Amino acid sequence: MPRDIPVGNGDLLITFDHLYRVRDIYYPLVGRYNHTGGHVQRFGVWADGRFEWIEGEGWTRDLRYKADTLVTDVRLRHAGMGLEVVCHDVVDFHEPVYFRKMTVRDLAGRDRDVRVFFHVDLSIKETPVGDTADYDPESGGVVLYKDDSYFLVNGMVGSKWTAGRPGVDQWAIGTKRMGGAEGTWRDAEDGVLGRNTISQGSVDATVGFTLAVPAGGEASAVCWLACGDSYDAVRARNRTIRDKGPERMMSRTESYWRLWALKENVDTSPLPREVRDLFVQSQLIVRTQVDNRGAIIAANDSDVAHFAGDHYSYCWPRDGALVAHALITTGQSELSRNFFRYCARVVHRNGFFMHKYTPAGHLASSWHPWLLDGKQVLPVQQDETALVVWALREHFEAFRDVEFIKPLYQPLVVQTASWMLEHRDHNGLPKPSWDLWEERRGVHTFTVGTTIGALIAASKFMSDFGDTDRAEACREAAERMRAALVKHLWHPELKRFARMATPLEDGAEAGGEGGYRLDMTHDSANFAVFYFGAFDPADPLVAGEMKALRERLWVKTEVGGFARYERDYYHQVERDNTEMVPGNPWVICTLWQAQYAIARATTIDELAPAMELMQWAVRRARPSGVLAEQFHPYTGDAISVSPLTWSHATFVLAVVQYLRKYARLVAEANAPGGYAGAGIA
Repeated sequence: MPRDIPVGNGDLLITFDHLYRVRDIYYPLVGRYNHTGGHVQRFGVWADGRFEWIEGEGWTRDLRYKADTLVTDVRLRHAGMGLEVVCHDVVDFHEPVYFRKMTVRDLAGRDRDVRVFFHVDLSIKETPVGDTADYDPESGGVVLYKDDSYFLVNGMVGSKWTAGRPGVDQWAIGTKRMGGAEGTWRDAEDGVLGRNTISQGSVDATVGFTLAVPAGGEASAVCWLACGDSYDAVRARNRTIRDKGPERMMSRTESYWRLWALKENVDTSPLPREVRDLFVQSQLIVRTQVDNRGAIIAANDSDVAHFAGDHYSYCWPRDGALVAHALITTGQSELSRNFFRYCARVVHRNGFFMHKYTPAGHLASSWHPWLLDGKQVLPVQQDETALVVWALREHFEAFRDVEFIKPLYQPLVVQTASWMLEHRDHNGLPKPSWDLWEERRGVHTFTVGTTIGALIAASKFMSDFGDTDRAEACREAAERMRAALVKHLWHPELKRFARMATPLEDGAEAGGEGGYRLDMTHDSANFAVFYFGAFDPADPLVAGEMKALRERLWVKTEVGGFARYERDYYHQVERDNTEMVPGNPWVICTLWQAQYAIARATTIDELAPAMELMQWAVRRARPSGVLAEQFHPYTGDAISVSPLTWSHATFVLAVVQYLRKYARLVAEANAPGGYAGAGIA
């Protein structure tokens, strides 16, 4: 079930499902811990003796954000109850506090007694063992806690916040999923909560607020969840909310995120409105997945754990580097700096990155073995190391922050480059490692492309630092690797690159020692032959590769989009007619083709295919702007995690590259003697 309208601030992240139920609460790090375990946090409405949970069939729901900000704009309507509920959710930009403001409107033309109920089902630190929930008379709210994790649920009712009365009107505290107990949410269905004051173990809580809604009018309430590491901390935050007022805190946060997203004053006038809006919203959604301590999390959708037994709430250095590149292009230098500092903390002393890491910087779960076919191997994906170096250079080219680079030069440039130089075979290609899809081990075109880009980046850094011998060694290695890529992975008859080369032990199959067996599967990842600087986008080798990918990997249904690779098994929908559906369409793979079209374009007309692919992504997004990892090839429904940080970052990159190329082409066309292509006045 895809997540929608995430809100967060880098310390606290709240995610919702498509029914507007809170599903994940991450604190104090984005991605760690998920204090709900993915369990539903219910929201219900009682009016005139009738009760409905908002997941019920009688509700219509519209889940969006307010324009250009991380404040939600959710509209719930129930014709049978004669009510509309408008909700705005936000996590304060500074404090770890989640707010929900509700405005209930009468549609029936009579005075109404309405009660709204919030169910809080926590498994603190991802287990319900040892939790406590109690009513706190000092704050007027309910506190759920264990160890150093405290959560205070509170609120106030009133059309004028300064005159509102603080504290919950009703509460229920009890046992869940033990001894036949479903949870306190059942207690809400008669409109009255039991007011038990404390419970321990596997517990939950429900709080309620009563609103007098006039005929044809409306009434409002706000509820909040304040997080902290002690009773004193959450009580202090509760006092801050009362003193400042929740409306003021929500308003300042709305302004902050709008400032954050629009601070660079990018000219987006060449974009269709829907592309411009997704560009801005994608930046904000990316921000919700970035921890303030530097980790860039792949996704925070706990439902995937029910499928695979694990989740995406980790930092892959590859994903992180590519997302950091998007942050760099939009001027978010503090976030990219934090990421590279995080990388310097976790990089192996020998100069490479492992599979993935937790938000706190510890080694994460992996399926890459240290022993394979009876031989010890290094369980790495070399592209992850290469991309961090490449992205670090992109950061430096953008911001020229020498003082920032100085402490990172040794761990992230010298050590990583030394390892990449050592981790080569006798032909100058990277030794076998796992591919970016984490499925097969060999010498991958994507890995070769990223390593060439990294060695070039390292050479530039070394020249800047006066390290001329190392700089020349990296430059020469990049040139040799480029030649080896053509010699060993280019198929002249097919006029495209292999996706992978497997070294042959005896070399007989390739006609001598040092040969490779080629895997000629069409793979979108081969866009790396131009993207990181191995070849010019206009090179005939690149043109042949990208043409082959376009022809083979386009999904030939009404949904469209590009698959990862032919016969992709991951969440595979079509197993029979793989000529029509080579795999499920992925956002990143589709936008890689857009980025290639942008890189190749020499006129405004030649940018049109890129815009069509960006508009494809817009059509795949949920009304809120959230993009999943991949989509059903026949229905267009989201598949796998949602939102995927990488999907949004790639959209941001494609748009920035489009705008830069558009501006350059306009300038060239308007210069004396320039070509006035379509779309240029």
